[in-house]
Amino acid sequence: MEGTKDDSKKTSPNNIKECALHETPRGYGTMSPEEYITERVNPFFEWYDKKAKRFKKLYLWMRSITVVGGAVVPVLINLQINKIEIVTTLLSVLVIVFISLESVFHFREQWKNYRTTYQLLSQEYFNYVTADGPYRALEEQEAFLNFVERVESAISAESTTTLNVLTTQPNNKKIESQMIKGVKKS
Repeated sequence: MEGTKDDSKKTSPNNIKECALHETPRGYGTMSPEEYITERVNPFFEWYDKKAKRFKKLYLWMRSITVVGGAVVPVLINLQINKIEIVTTLLSVLVIVFISLESVFHFREQWKNYRTTYQLLSQEYFNYVTADGPYRALEEQEAFLNFVERVESAISAESTTTLNVLTTQPNNKKIESQMIKGVKKS
């Protein structure tokens, strides 16, 4: 079945890694550069590109709606239209919900993180296949091992950054301070 949740799980880089671990084991040091690029680099490369595009689209749509909604509400409030309060209230709620969702899911940070990793993998790939940059003047096996190390470091760094972005707590002291000020005023 195409397009099901199960299919999307099958194409996730983490699941690709898990599947590769369950296949017939390879011998030590037997993976060729072509196999590594095909089985490891390309799936991650495609996944990061897809995720970057998705999170950019989500961020730009949500941000556009919050900016336009935030600008339109004060104008609508000043218009003498029957039941305009309902429209302005709903629009205000929509703006608040979208701002809240952005603070939970961090679409902007994830978009930037995925795009940066995509570009880094691309740069590493082209430096490697052209024997340029850090791969210049290296023997083929040494260049391949450096390439693997750099790609795996980029993937690991992206995972760490994503976890940090998604688990970072807001400044609780600032929130508590605002809550206390609100309670004192009441």
